[in-house]
Amino acid sequence: MKSCCFTGHRILKVTPELVSRVRETIIDLYRQGVTKFYNGAALGFDQLSAKAVIELKSSCTDIKLHIFLPCPAEEQVEGWNKMQIAEYMMILDRADSVTVLSEHYTEDCMKQRNKRLVELADCCICYCANPRSGTGQTVRMAREKGIYVIDLC
Repeated sequence: MKSCCFTGHRILKVTPELVSRVRETIIDLYRQGVTKFYNGAALGFDQLSAKAVIELKSSCTDIKLHIFLPCPAEEQVEGWNKMQIAEYMMILDRADSVTVLSEHYTEDCMKQRNKRLVELADCCICYCANPRSGTGQTVRMAREKGIYVIDLC
């Protein structure tokens, strides 16, 4: 395994325990040779996991964070508050790469982003409390591909 993607709900209760579990899971995968992490930078679990990767980059210098945006940043953050946008911009600034997958927001740009994350990954860290969500759909894609899924829910 060399690469991992993240998927999770936008609305979740961020606790110190969850932050620690995400960080420890990333460290465990890193020790197994995973150095590429793919993330969609959405609110909630995506941003939590992206910040954990960024934090670990200082001690694990070969870790790379690659962001895949479903649409341009200014469209993705529509309706977000200033603090959410500031965190988002910090993540984009500290990522090793940022790829925008669609020129504009479309009905299926989120699904296409999730599909791309799974295509690139050897494993998936998720937080999936609702299997009928976009997160659930992404987890199903990962399982259909046959990659290792770690659910922190």
